[in-house]
Amino acid sequence: MHIDINCDVGEGYLNDALLMPYISSANIACGEHAGDIHTIEHTIRLCKQYHVAIGAHPGFSDKENFGRKEVVLSDNQLYDLIYTQVKLLVDTCAKMQTVLHHVKPHGALYNMAASNKKMSGIIAAAVKDIDPSIVLYGLSNSYLISEARAIGLQTAAEVFADRTYTPQGLLSSRSLPYAIITDEKKAIEQALQMVAHNTVTAYDGTIVLVDVDTICLHGDNSKAVAFAKSIYESFINKNIHAQTI
Repeated sequence: MHIDINCDVGEGYLNDALLMPYISSANIACGEHAGDIHTIEHTIRLCKQYHVAIGAHPGFSDKENFGRKEVVLSDNQLYDLIYTQVKLLVDTCAKMQTVLHHVKPHGALYNMAASNKKMSGIIAAAVKDIDPSIVLYGLSNSYLISEARAIGLQTAAEVFADRTYTPQGLLSSRSLPYAIITDEKKAIEQALQMVAHNTVTAYDGTIVLVDVDTICLHGDNSKAVAFAKSIYESFINKNIHAQTI
């Protein structure tokens, strides 16, 4: 069995190189919520070195809040936000003789779009206008997946090892004390449950069905490297191997 393991990187943390051996896809910050052209180029070099698929991780232009504060934009503004960031990654990849594999929205942008059909449609359209072969990563069973599929984009249904879920299958708000899973054993158990059984246990005990093409680890988590190593090794022990979509 194979599963894509992705991680958010290029966000200014010092653990990117340590994470690379345990992932198959990387979501690189595009300079708006975090990073700059130097971190983008450095992270692309790491991806090439470790044979990790390169993804763009566009977010709101809000470094102060790390792109995790909701921002209301017009349709044109949202389209331009996505198009500009993804195009930067596409062009930088070309300059460095590689290609962009996927796009995964970041933070508040990701969560807003997951439950907003119109936003998801605009994001998908911007990606397709740049390159229709790019894969769009989005929350399992969300509008990010359905709207991308509706216009012919390949998608990857995403689940999270280090986040808790609502009974509706959405990610718990980061404002809640239990939103982030900090216990390594719990993260491993949740990851194995999602990949092996296509279910996740919500914070209230509800069993939620999920599609699983890719599983995310957050690079800004203080235990990111330990989680990545443990989950990767736990998967290997269950004959589940990391492989890009």
